[in-house]
Amino acid sequence: MAEIVFSKTPLVFEVTKQKPTLITPAEPTPYEFKELSEIDNQQRLRFFEPGILFYRSGRPDPVKVIKEALGKALVAYYPLAGRLREKGDGKLVIECNGEGIMFVEADADVTLAQFGEPLIPPFPCTEELQCDTSNSEAFLDYSLLLVQVTRLKCGGFILALKSNHVVADVTGLSQFMHAVAELARGAEFPSIRPVWDRHLLLARNPPRVTRVHPEYDEEMDGTDENIVSFDDVQRKFFFFGATEIGNIRRLLPEHLKSSTTFEILTACIWRSRTIAMQFNPKDEVRFRFLINVRHKLNPPIPTGYYGNVVVTPVAISTTHDIISNPLEYTVELIKNVKRSITEEYVKSVVDFLATKGRPGFHRGACTYYVVDLSRVGLDQWDFGWGNAVYGGPAEVWFGSPSTGFGNYYLAGKNGNGESGILVPMCLPRWAMGRFVEELNRYFSVSELEQPVSLSGSLRTGIAA
Repeated sequence: MAEIVFSKTPLVFEVTKQKPTLITPAEPTPYEFKELSEIDNQQRLRFFEPGILFYRSGRPDPVKVIKEALGKALVAYYPLAGRLREKGDGKLVIECNGEGIMFVEADADVTLAQFGEPLIPPFPCTEELQCDTSNSEAFLDYSLLLVQVTRLKCGGFILALKSNHVVADVTGLSQFMHAVAELARGAEFPSIRPVWDRHLLLARNPPRVTRVHPEYDEEMDGTDENIVSFDDVQRKFFFFGATEIGNIRRLLPEHLKSSTTFEILTACIWRSRTIAMQFNPKDEVRFRFLINVRHKLNPPIPTGYYGNVVVTPVAISTTHDIISNPLEYTVELIKNVKRSITEEYVKSVVDFLATKGRPGFHRGACTYYVVDLSRVGLDQWDFGWGNAVYGGPAEVWFGSPSTGFGNYYLAGKNGNGESGILVPMCLPRWAMGRFVEELNRYFSVSELEQPVSLSGSLRTGIAA
């Protein structure tokens, strides 16, 4: 395991933005109202998910090419050009009125090289590189997708997006943007036909909640809300390649050696974090993660479906049990939760959401939350200039001081070119040292003068 040490010089530059415009479908589209699924309708998905991509080359003008391709793609994906409306029961629908998506053209007096090598978030001046959503309180009458293309002095460009999570998950957004990329390269139609079919994830009649869903326990956990403060947090990156994962795997009993990389790595990190945070031995600790369940249903969710098909299961234990048992105990916890994600589990989640009025998630510093983006391949949107140098979140930590911080897993390479997983971690400063000490029990920590590089990956969507 390599601890990644950053010494980036602060970068300040000026971005000149043109007035926002609306890109409408290039051809007439149906006027109708589209129902959203129960998973789409969750209260916690009512926000704009940001993403950012950096490209080395953008000639001819990427603004013209991408604008035209977006308009063509919106013919097939016309609901994205509509607006959200709220029904009497509080659920959302899309009015497919063709109003369009927001687009901003911009120029920055900076080169791609000035961002450093390799490109790793968080990035400087991201607010200037993305569309402004500060006025999006009018959630029901706002563009569902916002795109900004910023040309750089070197001839490269930055593509920044903010997508309304209610309408699509990361797999669905990536599907749409792959369609845009295909059209930008000269295709007449997207290779994957978009499928709406949100009725597939509506509640049964009558709803039948057949599983327990502790992920929706809305109360805070029992830790002191001030245990993490903005004044005393430390952020670090850790790289885990085949060697590091192999070292952890060798510590497991024979029946667990075939566990997935996600299961092994996450068990190691969750256990080390729990020890480092010094929770009360009786405190309930949780691990929550996002997982794509398109393949769990029978028949499966059809190819081309771009709505939300993700659930957030949770593994639960106590501080005492996590730290007093060997690593295999934590691996088994995660594996057991994954085994429980069956077709019936997904249907029960849908029915639960339909009957409980769109509850929020359990939160708190005792809950460790991960979104695995290491296999999504957001850098593989080729608009005619090759794949992005970086494609993914602009920020790798999420959460708050009172609720604890979650993080993304990203694909990356170390200084030797070895592929692996980049894990960002945000902890109180007093806990970070202990966290590294715990990881040292599995392998020696080496500090790299040069950080890892992010790499391309499979287009498999969120999966654990």
